[in-house]
Formats: sequence, structure tokens, C-alpha cells
Amino acid sequence: MILSIVAIVVGLVLLVWSADRFVDGAVGVARFLGMSTFLIGMVIVGFGTSAPEMVVSILSAMNDTPQLALGNAYGSNIANIALILGTTALIAPVVVQKQAMSRDIPVLLAMTVLTVLLLWDGNVSLVDGVVLLVAFAAIMTFNILSELRQKRKRKKSAEVHDELESESTEQVSIVKSSLLLLLGLVLLIVSSRMLVWGAINVAQALGVSDLLIGLTIVAVGTSLPELASSIAAARRGENDLAVGNVIGSNIFNTLVVVGLAAVITPIKAMEPEVLIRDLPIMSALTLLLFFICIPFKKKNGKRVSGFGRIGGAFFLSLYVAYLVLLGIQAV
Repeated sequence: MILSIVAIVVGLVLLVWSADRFVDGAVGVARFLGMSTFLIGMVIVGFGTSAPEMVVSILSAMNDTPQLALGNAYGSNIANIALILGTTALIAPVVVQKQAMSRDIPVLLAMTVLTVLLLWDGNVSLVDGVVLLVAFAAIMTFNILSELRQKRKRKKSAEVHDELESESTEQVSIVKSSLLLLLGLVLLIVSSRMLVWGAINVAQALGVSDLLIGLTIVAVGTSLPELASSIAAARRGENDLAVGNVIGSNIFNTLVVVGLAAVITPIKAMEPEVLIRDLPIMSALTLLLFFICIPFKKKNGKRVSGFGRIGGAFFLSLYVAYLVLLGIQAV
């Protein structure tokens, strides 16, 4: 029991540290490739910080405990919106750009609806997993093609000059970024393995279900990289990075984390809490995020999407209420 607790603590620490190194390297590589700030936040930071969830999902499915992967994914999505965006908004107002409001948040909402439809029968079959992975591939293809179209439109001489001027320094840093990327990936696998092993043992010793452990300890722990990167982005005024981080992470968790787990080990006889508690809460928070970000005021003649400290405090209160609910039901 003590060894399992130590494995969880050490695993979480290594997970956070390695995820930070992974994201640092990934952002460096992405900037070398000339990607936009929002796409870096969504694809590199968002998907990159969800790598722990992906590794946990794969290992859980291989250990024949796919319920842990399911709870991890949905618990992380709930934490991303309520905990991470809530905390970020307390530091600096969350401003949602037009692209996120008109395309990316609706896509996240649509993928959430797709998940509800697929899981309505209480199972996540092999076919369901393939559908989720294909949907993710389609979204990625669309984002990449959209980015390429936007890059063709950006032909300002100043931007071209900046790219040429920074090319030599970026070529030097690309080696370091690639090494950080590789180091972070290796440590993610090792630390996630420790975390899964410790979480399963603690769950069995305390008589707590794998789903509940995944929704709490594992989900919050693997959400810490998203929290750290979002707070850092908010303090630097890089709202695109913070919002893109959460959107990208939730899309990745919903489609890839659950999809991979189902492909490796189809989930049969899903625990009823997923349908009556976790999926509705995750869906409600995603819908709330969409509505709270609808432009309703003008600032300097422009409509502004997002929310401030009041909205952040509201999201945090919802997350606390969710944790209280988990605690009550676990008794």
C-alpha cells in the first residue's frame, strides 16, 4: 500500500516535469515550422499535454482496466474546463478569438455529442473506437489544411523578413527542442506506468472503483501540465495559447484517449456513473463554455468573446461541487 502511494506521488511529479519538457520541445519544433500561436496551443500544447492521458489510456487498456482510461479522459475534460479555465480566468480574463468561437469550440461540442451517441448503449466497442479515431484524423487534416491556406494569405514583407532574420537562431534551437521532445516522451511513458500501477493498487486496496480513481487522482494529476501551461500563457497575455490548450486537450481526450482504449480493449458493461454523471457533466460544461463565450459586449468598437474573474470563479465552484459529488457517492 505504501509503495503504491509512493508510486502515485513520484509518478505524478515525473509526469508533470516530463510533460513540461515535452511541451517545451514541441513548441520549439512547432515555431521552427512556422505554425500560428493558436495552432501551437491547440495541437502542440493541447495534444502534447494530453500525452499523459493517452499513455495512461493505453496502459490501462493493456492491463485490462479500460474503465480507468474512460474515467481519466472524461475527468480530465471536466478539470480542463472547470478547473483550468476557471483558474486561468482568475489570473487574467480569458479572451476567445473569432476562430475558436466560430469553429473550434463548436467542433468540440459536436465531438461531445458524438461521444454521447456512441456511448448511449453502455459500451465502447471496437467500431466506436475506430469512429472516434477517424473523427480525430479528419479534424487534424482540416486544421492543417486551414493553416496552410492562412499561411498562403500572409504575404506581408515584415513577416517574411522576421522569418528570415530568425531562421539561424531557430536552427540552433531546433536541436535542443528535439532532444527535449524525445526526453519528455520517454519519461511520460515511465511515469505514466508508475501512476497507473499505483492507482490500480490503491483502488483495489480501498475498495474504490477504477472509474472513480481515474476521475479523481489520475485525472487531476494528468491535468496539471494543462493547468501550468495555461497559467503561464495567461500571465504572458497569450490567450490563444491558453484557450487552444484546453480545446485541443479536450478534443484529444474525447477522441484519441477513449478511442485508443476501445481499440485495444473494447469496454463492455460500462459503469452506470459514466452515463448518469460524468458524460452529462462534461457535456454541460462544454455547452456552458460555448454560451459563456458568445460575444455580448463591445470593447473599442469590437465584439469580445470570453469571460473574466466572475466566470472563472463560477467554473471553479462547479468543479468543487463535482468533487464533493464524487466524495458523497464514494462513501
